[in-house]
Amino acid sequence: MPFDTMNSCDDDALLAQYAQGQPEAARELNRRFTPLVFAHACRLLGGDRAEAEDITQEAMLRLWRAAPGWRAGEAKPRTWLYKVTANLCIDRLRKRRGGMADIDDIAEPADDAPSVERKMQMSERAAALQNALQQLPDRQRQAVVLRHIEGHTNPEIADIMDIGVRAVESLTARGKRALETLLIGQKDVLGIDGEGDQR
Repeated sequence: MPFDTMNSCDDDALLAQYAQGQPEAARELNRRFTPLVFAHACRLLGGDRAEAEDITQEAMLRLWRAAPGWRAGEAKPRTWLYKVTANLCIDRLRKRRGGMADIDDIAEPADDAPSVERKMQMSERAAALQNALQQLPDRQRQAVVLRHIEGHTNPEIADIMDIGVRAVESLTARGKRALETLLIGQKDVLGIDGEGDQR
């Protein structure tokens, strides 16, 4: 099948084509999913790129194994991959911490501004955010990352986390309030004035 046609196929159709032995479908699915899975794993693992690469490979391998029995319409491949990735990350963190399941630091996007002072301030903000995120309960942390860092909608998060939309709203609201409370005393470090605006 030509690349243009592959590019316009939905994920379910591509997965079915892969299961039928079409390598072009695998290439297109890799192009679509690998960066997303890697970014999600990297955030959940606190920026550990080497471990995120391992998780990405394992998640994609599981998708390839699931392809022959995939039932279109039951779950979206993208949502399924987010669930698998989150579970693999939690397992990795559990082993890393001797049995405690706690999602690690989550890095903010890097600052592209050339100013050294600005870069230092962004680094301090990222460290403060990472520290605060570590203090959230696992489910709140996952919901906050998916909503406020990765930009997923509440229905998408509900699918990923296997909970209702109202539960997502509650988790993200509580997580956001908890982060604000944890970060309120660090306004000077974060470069935020009394009204909550960045300097």
